[in-house]
Amino acid sequence: MIEIVKSGVAFYDRTAWGRISVTDDDRLNFLHNQSTNTFKLRKPGEGCDTVFLTSTARTIDLTTAYVLEDSILLLVSPGIGEKLMTFLDRYIFFSDKVKLTDITEQTVAFSLLGAKSHAIIKTLGAEDLIDQPVGTHCLVDQIRIAVGSGLATEGYTLICDRALNLKQKLIDLGVTQIDDSTWNALRIDQGRPMPGSELTEDYNPLEAGLWHTISFNKGCYIGQETIARLDTYNGVKQQLWGIKLNQPVEPGTTVTIDGEKVGLITSVADAIGLAYIRTKAGGAGLKVDLGEIVEVPYLTHEKQN
Repeated sequence: MIEIVKSGVAFYDRTAWGRISVTDDDRLNFLHNQSTNTFKLRKPGEGCDTVFLTSTARTIDLTTAYVLEDSILLLVSPGIGEKLMTFLDRYIFFSDKVKLTDITEQTVAFSLLGAKSHAIIKTLGAEDLIDQPVGTHCLVDQIRIAVGSGLATEGYTLICDRALNLKQKLIDLGVTQIDDSTWNALRIDQGRPMPGSELTEDYNPLEAGLWHTISFNKGCYIGQETIARLDTYNGVKQQLWGIKLNQPVEPGTTVTIDGEKVGLITSVADAIGLAYIRTKAGGAGLKVDLGEIVEVPYLTHEKQN
């Protein structure tokens, strides 16, 4: 099934992921001040990945944001929507013109994945999105279509009202559906971290390989002081990498070199896994007891241009 994604096109049902609508006049400034990426100058039709952090820079969620004409749509990891709503609500003060609405139950979300996803997008009437930056989006026949599959592989994300029966439309177009286990294997193979596994209060986004979601010059946001200090003083003590496994293991297994602990396995799918490895031990190419540390395309370990 993974080969279909690599050579053709498939879709994954992300309806279980949360969707939050952020509205009112201060919405851009509010999200700018609450998460790691920039929002103040973003225009309708743009989007980005951003991370919401605790005050000590521990990760709450990796979220995709789409700027609409009169709102910002957040696509949130499964099971995190209510937690994120509660967290953000604490920072809406009396004078702030910001409103949060959970629209998960009224909407659906799907990801198109694979090299032939562009042909499907063209059929749906959104060919102008082809070759546009990740996060770019438009509304076609009541379907919000955005560049980016949620993984490193090329593709698109589609969000719309439940009543449109988008899933059947994709099936009628000949797109094969992948299940949760296949998507999980893909995300591990490509390195996308997820809450409960790689994104927990034990790790910050620099350790989690999410440097591409962080603006280092936008000013203050929740957790910013800790992130700046870690960057300035090279304080990232562990980093998330792929690991090519030489034996079956379970998440939570310790990674060692000559009996010395250097890391921890967080996710596994067949012969590939994700692991936090001590920075001083090394990175890609490092030989450990369980296999070899490898690059995975979703993760970044330094500032992006």
